[in-house]
Amino acid sequence: MTSEVVIDVQQKQISIALLENKNLVEYQNEPKSASFSVGNIYVAKVKKLMPGLNACFVDVGYERDAFLHYLDLGSQFNSYEKYLKQVQSDRKKLYPFSKASRLPDLKKDGSVQQTLQVGQEVMVQIVKEPISTKGPRLTGELSFAGRFLVLIPFGDKVSVSSKIKNGEERARLKQLINSIKPKNCGVIVRTVAEGKRVIELDTEMKVLNQRWEDAVTKVQKTQKRPQLIFEETSRAVALLRDLFNPSYENIYVNDADVFKEVKEYVSLIAPEKAEIVKLYSGKVPIFDNFNVTKQIKSSFGKTINYKHGAYLIIEHTEALHVVDVNSGNRARSENGQEANALDVNLGAADELARQLRLRDMGGIIVVDFIDMNLAEDRQMLYERMCKNMQKDRARHNILPLSKFGLMQITRQRVRPAMDVNVEENCPTCFGTGKIKSSILFTDQLEGKIDRLVNKIGIKKFYLHIHPYVAAYVNQGVVSLKRKWQVKYGLGVHVVPSQKLAFLQYEFYDAKGEFIDMKEEIETK
Repeated sequence: MTSEVVIDVQQKQISIALLENKNLVEYQNEPKSASFSVGNIYVAKVKKLMPGLNACFVDVGYERDAFLHYLDLGSQFNSYEKYLKQVQSDRKKLYPFSKASRLPDLKKDGSVQQTLQVGQEVMVQIVKEPISTKGPRLTGELSFAGRFLVLIPFGDKVSVSSKIKNGEERARLKQLINSIKPKNCGVIVRTVAEGKRVIELDTEMKVLNQRWEDAVTKVQKTQKRPQLIFEETSRAVALLRDLFNPSYENIYVNDADVFKEVKEYVSLIAPEKAEIVKLYSGKVPIFDNFNVTKQIKSSFGKTINYKHGAYLIIEHTEALHVVDVNSGNRARSENGQEANALDVNLGAADELARQLRLRDMGGIIVVDFIDMNLAEDRQMLYERMCKNMQKDRARHNILPLSKFGLMQITRQRVRPAMDVNVEENCPTCFGTGKIKSSILFTDQLEGKIDRLVNKIGIKKFYLHIHPYVAAYVNQGVVSLKRKWQVKYGLGVHVVPSQKLAFLQYEFYDAKGEFIDMKEEIETK
């Protein structure tokens, strides 16, 4: 299996697609302005105590206060609290972390009102992003995740991933990490650290320790609260950190700054793979070039077709996701209804496992498969689903089919499910149901070009239009595009873009900056 990552950086958002054998399996889209990410660490103030829930609400700058349960404060909360006061006591000289003292563990049966008070400052880390009407979920047990290691300030032990089975390797890693870890820190050794040399682990340990020291320095030098003291790496780098494996053949990026950032990170964790990071400079939009746009439009929405006419219907509610499997207009199997139902269900299991990763669906998922009479067929379907979900990084649990033919899946949810609207609004009627004659669309475009060149003064630009319209504009020896270039200069470039609706258009300047050319009637 080959894997490729395609990163599309736009002016207002960044989109990341993971392809396995050219098929889209993971997709993340995030506005560049989004600042609430799992892993961010804040110094924030307690806003309100909730004794009945044994929890409190903390102001981290989000419109809804974040939730922090007493049990999420962490066993070393007292140590953090004392060190926070020591750091803030001297604004000129930083109190060294190596001299910090570890206090007794927080009592597990304690109460929030005896531990915290309104207005108190606490160091907290986001473990779950804001979802629907809920604010972020917090923890007081801070951690800094790398590719091989996770550094835990005030931790007291070295833990090795249970997926590393070799006893000698576990002992080697434990002894090695104990010899290089900073004082007052615990470490979790991740699965990918198996077989790694001391220099690789030591380099990452220093990087993680420096992040913790930089965070503490921010606390010391500023008094603004709430304050972001550690920001998780960019979405592109964070995804690579969790997903990167030797099977990656290419990582394509269409932005020079993000390309440099990603290449530096890959050079750090896998120097021999640095050359797979490539800067995409083609004129066709990067997602169109790698067939990502088409897969996004066919993979999101309520109805998902998968093979031979069969399809899934996916509905999302506040409490759970519901999936219905339908055989559609598929031809009946020669082996009878039971074989037909099994074939449809196995195909649904393959597609559903992909959809769970692609949409990042979490919580409770209930799947209504087509009824099967044979117990061995139901077991085969359950095993197929379990096998498909082995590639999923999120924690999950799958139950065998119930007597009603329902399969229940629970999947870890740390951010809102990805919801991409694949329906296109009419770009010319804006919901009124009446449009200008489509044959006049190119005249409208020429008017925009004339205004852009002769009134605004932009001589070189790129006009993005639907591929069908682009084919019309480019057809013939003396094409419409050639006429525009003769009349307005060779700076006129036409780019087909699959993400646009039929009569939709977008202008971009030579630097790739969006130019808003819509008239007042088009923005109502």
